[in-house]
Amino acid sequence: MRRLILTCCLGLASLLAHAEVIDIDNAELARLLKDGVPVIDIRLQSEWEETGIVGGSALLTFFDERGRHNAPAWLEKVAPIAKPNEPVIVICRTGNRTKAVSQFLSQQAGYATVYNVKAGIKGWIASGAPVVPASQSIAACRSAKTC
Repeated sequence: MRRLILTCCLGLASLLAHAEVIDIDNAELARLLKDGVPVIDIRLQSEWEETGIVGGSALLTFFDERGRHNAPAWLEKVAPIAKPNEPVIVICRTGNRTKAVSQFLSQQAGYATVYNVKAGIKGWIASGAPVVPASQSIAACRSAKTC
């Protein structure tokens, strides 16, 4: 009985700890980057190569070409980048995929502060913000088996 009560209390505390996803614009993204908040780019490799990436982004594809995902395996790769009690930024092409991934991080994985770049990399580029070629980051994450 004590175990059941403890489990229920921990589950309730976990639910209460979840925060809402915070949609951010380019100005807020720039500010958070300066503060050192990590960025996870969930796009496909072909998309990283096409547009470049926000400098310093962790490259972690969430959805494959067919829209499938393996959330537990993906979360294992997120853990070294940001812990649930640390803020994290999620970016994709236009903000559509990251909305779902941000909600997953917040509501199911227990991340307290999740920022969704609402206009994605396309909006970042359109505003004149800098991107870097993805080739070195792709090589590094492939070598480490993290992307």
